[in-house]
Amino acid sequence: MTAGPSVLIKVSRLKALLLTAPSQLEFIDHPEPVPAADEVLLRIRACGICGSDIHGWDGSTGRRRPPLIMGHEASGEIVAVGPRVERWKPGDRVTFDSTISCGVCSYCRDGQVNLCASRRVVGVAPAEYRQHGAFAELLTVPARILYALPDSLPFTHAAMIEPVSIAVHAVQRIRVAPTDTAVVVGAGMIGLFVIQALRWAGARQIIAVDLAENRLALAKELGATHTLKSDACDVATEVARLTEERGADCAFEVVGIGATLNLAIATLRRGGSAVLVGNLAAKTDFPLQAVVTREITLHGSCSSAGEYPLCLELISKGIIQVESMMSAVAPLAEGAAWFQRLSAKDGAKYMKVILQP
Repeated sequence: MTAGPSVLIKVSRLKALLLTAPSQLEFIDHPEPVPAADEVLLRIRACGICGSDIHGWDGSTGRRRPPLIMGHEASGEIVAVGPRVERWKPGDRVTFDSTISCGVCSYCRDGQVNLCASRRVVGVAPAEYRQHGAFAELLTVPARILYALPDSLPFTHAAMIEPVSIAVHAVQRIRVAPTDTAVVVGAGMIGLFVIQALRWAGARQIIAVDLAENRLALAKELGATHTLKSDACDVATEVARLTEERGADCAFEVVGIGATLNLAIATLRRGGSAVLVGNLAAKTDFPLQAVVTREITLHGSCSSAGEYPLCLELISKGIIQVESMMSAVAPLAEGAAWFQRLSAKDGAKYMKVILQP
């Protein structure tokens, strides 16, 4: 009995930046994803390197377990749609929420998609799941998390929507009054967007606090009324001086370690509000007595919850500036080298680096 002719099954491949071990990225060929019935296939045009990607890349957070394609700050165009997708079509220019929410739980029904009982984050792999991300030529995502881009908005600018949405969500966690003084501790990417969102919300004074002079200078350009270098002054004393010894009405902690949490709370007036955005340390030293005796209100702020359309409008109208924070736009093939640069001692000199597959 003679064997029949062999059948070759061609598997399409795409280029992707794969985390293969802590601090190890490889630019590889990867199987092309196939969209499920309710998904779309996107050709990624731009994807930003997030600070959380850096801390995941080196293994410090435990939320980027290899092997993983990272990347969640992205934009692109639709290549194909699943059979149950009706609203979208190939060629549509889109961005997507970094959170994949189920759409049916009580939190999703209430509009709190960031608190979804079964949420997954694109480009993240904690112990519970693995969700490949956008450091690749192609990516599948559920159609329900897509947002259309204005024709005039470049893909590189659209890749900044996700961090902008985190800042806008944080500012909307409280009511900002026109007479308010707000302190922003941490003038990195999210902190600079928080400053701009506070300016949009109408805060009278916005005090930026950081260690890096270049970031404080940019904070001033983007809307901070005052800047304080935290290793060159007593920040709480200076905030008191700027508020006629009353203290700030609200403070946004955008770093996520004990020292900056304590600093943010120390700047507040009695009855003030602290919005906690930073998320580096799982546990921190906490000023319990100060919070209790001064009746400070704490607000956690996680990701975003449907603010993408508002953020697209704010960016399109120039109310929130993104281009001034783009340090570099580079090919995806150079991604590994950029992770090394951003994690180096002088990495703070860079703001956002956008990779293009």
